[in-house]
Amino acid sequence: MADNSFPTVPLSIPDTAQHLRLVSTSLNNTINGKLNSTGTITLTASATSTTLTDARIGGNSIILFMPTTANGRTALNGLHVSGRADGSATLTHASSGNTDQHLSYTIIG
Repeated sequence: MADNSFPTVPLSIPDTAQHLRLVSTSLNNTINGKLNSTGTITLTASATSTTLTDARIGGNSIILFMPTTANGRTALNGLHVSGRADGSATLTHASSGNTDQHLSYTIIG
């Protein structure tokens, strides 16, 4: 799940001015790239697939990856999303005994 947590805005609150401040803060965070759509994963060692479990994933989600270790960078070459469903995605990749195939990801949609 998300490694960061920027405040969300309730649909309504009695204090309209406070609600407007929360909406403005959230919008400004979004404009500045502060989104709650990121996370991290480590690919399963000595396997050819890893399940990414994240409630924000849907059947039409786009998932983007950024390696955060050298072995993650090596794994990125053959990595692809072979399946998506509500709450999870199947990542297919080359088998490697490396246990530090770390990636950060962003989910859009």
